[in-house]
Amino acid sequence: MGLSVSRVGGNAQTKAMKQIAGRLRMDLAQYRELEAFTKFGSDLDKATLAQLRRGERMVEILKQGQYAPIPVERQIAIIYLAVNGFLDSVPVSQIVEIEKKYYDFLEANYPDILKDLVERKIIDDDLKERMDKANNEFMDGITTE
Repeated sequence: MGLSVSRVGGNAQTKAMKQIAGRLRMDLAQYRELEAFTKFGSDLDKATLAQLRRGERMVEILKQGQYAPIPVERQIAIIYLAVNGFLDSVPVSQIVEIEKKYYDFLEANYPDILKDLVERKIIDDDLKERMDKANNEFMDGITTE
């Protein structure tokens, strides 16, 4: 009692989740700010448009179905995929489908990554390198419309 939800929630997160959540929070804050700014109808440069596009995708990956919790290692993997720009070229309408394919891909081809996210609870240089390799391989095999 007496602890705010955010402090309790932060203490319950694994270090790997904290590693990516900080960047996610910052990117989402920038997205919300830019989203509000675009309502004024001004022209946007390429960098601003790219931030808006990434923000839209991050919002989509954070959605989950009612009574359908996502294991923390999958959450970390998909957030990592999004904050590192791997989903930037995927249309927002395909994010849910791509997310399911991504989980299947990891389970079939790189189960050690998910296992290490659970056991190590940190994204060290070795795990980051393996995640980047898996993510590049996955995205190379994805066709978007």
